[in-house]
Amino acid sequence: MPKTGSAPSDYTTSAAVLDTAGATPMMAQYIEIKAANTDCLLFYRMGDFYELFFEDAEIASRALGIVLTKRGKHGGADIPMCGVPVERSDDYLSRLIALGHRVAVCAQTEDPAEAKKRGPKSVVRREVVRLVTPGTITEDRLLDPARANVLLAIGRNKGGAAKSESAKDQAAYTYGLAALDISTGRFAVSEVPASELASAIARHEPREIVLSETIHADPALARLWREIPAPVTPLAQAELEPAGAERRIKAQFGVSTLEGFGQFGRAELAAAGAALLYIERTQIGARPTLSPPTREACGATLAIDASTRANLELTRTLSGERRGSLLDAIDRTVSASGARLLAEHLAGPLTDLAAIRRRHAAVAWLCEQGVSRKTFREILARAPDLARALSRLGLGRGGPRDLAALRDGLDAAKGLAAHLAALDGLPDDLAALGTGLSQVDAGLVAHLAAALADDLPLKRADGGFVREGYSPEIDEARVLGQDSRKVIAALQARYAEETGCRTLRIKHNNMLGYYIEVPQAVGEGCLKGAMRETFIHRQTMVDAMRFTSVELGDLEGRISGASDRALRLETAVFDALSGETLAQAAAIASVAEALAALDVSASHADLAVERDWRRPVVDDGYGFSVTGGRHPVVEAALRLSGEPFIANDCDLSGEGRGRIRLITGPNMGGKSTFLRQNALIAVLAQIGAFVPAASAQLGLVDRLFSRVGAADDLARGQSTFMVEMVETAAILNQATRRSLVILDEIGRGTATFDGLSIAWACLEHLHEKNACRALFATHFHELTALGQRLSHLDNATLKVAEHRGTVVFLHEVVPGVADRSYGLQVARLAGLPPGVIARAGAILKNLEKSERERPTRPRIDDLPLFAALSPPPLEEAPPECEDGLRRVLDDIDPDALTPREALEALYRLKAARDL
Repeated sequence: MPKTGSAPSDYTTSAAVLDTAGATPMMAQYIEIKAANTDCLLFYRMGDFYELFFEDAEIASRALGIVLTKRGKHGGADIPMCGVPVERSDDYLSRLIALGHRVAVCAQTEDPAEAKKRGPKSVVRREVVRLVTPGTITEDRLLDPARANVLLAIGRNKGGAAKSESAKDQAAYTYGLAALDISTGRFAVSEVPASELASAIARHEPREIVLSETIHADPALARLWREIPAPVTPLAQAELEPAGAERRIKAQFGVSTLEGFGQFGRAELAAAGAALLYIERTQIGARPTLSPPTREACGATLAIDASTRANLELTRTLSGERRGSLLDAIDRTVSASGARLLAEHLAGPLTDLAAIRRRHAAVAWLCEQGVSRKTFREILARAPDLARALSRLGLGRGGPRDLAALRDGLDAAKGLAAHLAALDGLPDDLAALGTGLSQVDAGLVAHLAAALADDLPLKRADGGFVREGYSPEIDEARVLGQDSRKVIAALQARYAEETGCRTLRIKHNNMLGYYIEVPQAVGEGCLKGAMRETFIHRQTMVDAMRFTSVELGDLEGRISGASDRALRLETAVFDALSGETLAQAAAIASVAEALAALDVSASHADLAVERDWRRPVVDDGYGFSVTGGRHPVVEAALRLSGEPFIANDCDLSGEGRGRIRLITGPNMGGKSTFLRQNALIAVLAQIGAFVPAASAQLGLVDRLFSRVGAADDLARGQSTFMVEMVETAAILNQATRRSLVILDEIGRGTATFDGLSIAWACLEHLHEKNACRALFATHFHELTALGQRLSHLDNATLKVAEHRGTVVFLHEVVPGVADRSYGLQVARLAGLPPGVIARAGAILKNLEKSERERPTRPRIDDLPLFAALSPPPLEEAPPECEDGLRRVLDDIDPDALTPREALEALYRLKAARDL
């Protein structure tokens, strides 16, 4: 299925063009509802199943691996059909949502008895009660507890004097982003220039994107929408006018002005309005509990583009798995909300120096207070997911267990607040968290504890969730129901004795209600004599007969009435508790945020103590000095096998600018690991964590760039080298003096001289134009001579030891230059056939001998420094050649020649050439 949900043709469902003429009443109803929801698969409720018809059925059967059958005919053709049980629908929904489908849930909104009053062929009324899309799910069974479920809306505003809609004009646009997680209520808006749109989208890692048809149709953005893994849903431009956006925000939060939320740009308002419009449309009247929109200032987080995120494997590995990523290596959180917040921090490291230092101070205090840290983590581990439980209650989808989650979570927060209040010398962040946790209303917690039973059902319709003793009326109704069931057992025994039938049973089904069932022979006797006064015939089976009695009918009424009354009373209690809880939604949301933040800080501290990570010093300079740095993911993997990680130093500090370290060394020597570990140390430092190093002093990084590894992009028609050049171009065009750049093997995807020239020019540009901190790994050993000419470039290499033809990688970075790359040794380790290795060695010797005898490589000393940074000189005209051929040509006037003269001129030219 296409990712974009812009047109009905995405599902190509035949129901969208079917006529209801000739259809059965039920199928006519289905076609009408489907026609209004052409961009969704329609789950049509029929009894205990959700059924799908026509092409929806074909799509769902393939996606879910369920049987495709048929039901009746329409227009002379069979109607394809498949279905899923209502009780297991969440499982099937999760699979469809994971594949990018949208589902319209159509439920019965009328009692079948009411439908029958309109006529024997009347169809029960059905309506779409909800649209389920990847960005709007709230059920626990459909959500990843440790991952935010972000719906990202995008708007834009055009400034300046630009007029066209071309790609050249993109710089004139400002884009607004509204990141909304309906499952937790989080709502944030931001504004970015066009050049940073892709990076901003990658930071949010949305499950679904909504935007206007105009933005979606912009040719300059077509590639971006194709490359984004999340489904993209366009909305009609007419529905997204600025006045409507502001009106929706005011209505959602019940305010008459937005001034209390801060100043929002037009693009931000457009994005927020689009998000709320989509929520209104998908939730069909239900209004989620959302936090007021918070504005994220431009540049408030470390800018990391999508390519760098993938290369560094921050939250997912290149294969898309969480296991093996940096997030997986550092996550010691004990709550779902803490895990989500940690992932959010990792996706957007801070650039606010004061905020970074506050986070470091909180982690340092928790490292020192081992007993308190352990207590906090034990309490946090028992705290349920407050934010998601609150959201479900707000949407009317909550159950008794959500109320219990709020009860237990708020009680945990109360305990943490008391513990924090008893401690002295708290750093600012922890003191603020203590204040947030203290907002718990003890009365609400006590009320929930008194009202809710210990063993709770999933759904409120199941009943039995109100604690015994909380409501005398509910207790009375329950007792009546339970006693009546005992009376039924006694009645069955009496009837069995009266009839002399030991197999007489009183049973129940949805059609007959309670009935008396006896074998056929006994039943015949019940129709005669005195028995007729007691037993009233209801149904004759093949080998049994069914009866009722006046006494049994009265008893059934009492049981049914008592159970229904008890459920009505319990539902009223649930609604009252939900209302009381939602009245404090803002305070509960603050408590949930405080719990998550405390969990993240405690996680960092626990990891730092366990792994001996140290507090980094982050300042506003241009330094980058790491002593004994280690790669957090590789080190964790080595620890499992009992192997040590070789720590290395890295210094890229410079006066008013950064330094470049050019790294040469063998394949498999550890160059890529060294590059990545220093980038990850910068990320960890700016999320407020400690770092895997003996010490680290880092100047604030504003942008992080990584070009590591090789991969092609066949879908975009780009070779490995083209992908490499595109990513390198982005780095050279965007890196600033505060940026950190890691580059690996630039230029290796093309011919030797081409690649060397490109790598050379890139180094010069980084040194002279970007003036940033950079690590540059290469196998072009010729580049090492630049260390003598570029004042802010140092050479380093990876140490190697050789023993009897075998190479041993020491993984130690030292000053100096590698003399070779040890490619043959690595090839031998990889298992290439011995014959290939031997032949390659012979070829290598010949090539090296030829190189020594008549070198063809350019000498770096012979080339002008930074020539590429100035306009290249015009090529001089070649010296005039005074040969005879040129003189003959100069004497010819082509326009004045007759055919005979032209032939003679050709002979003269031929003669002149032969001279």
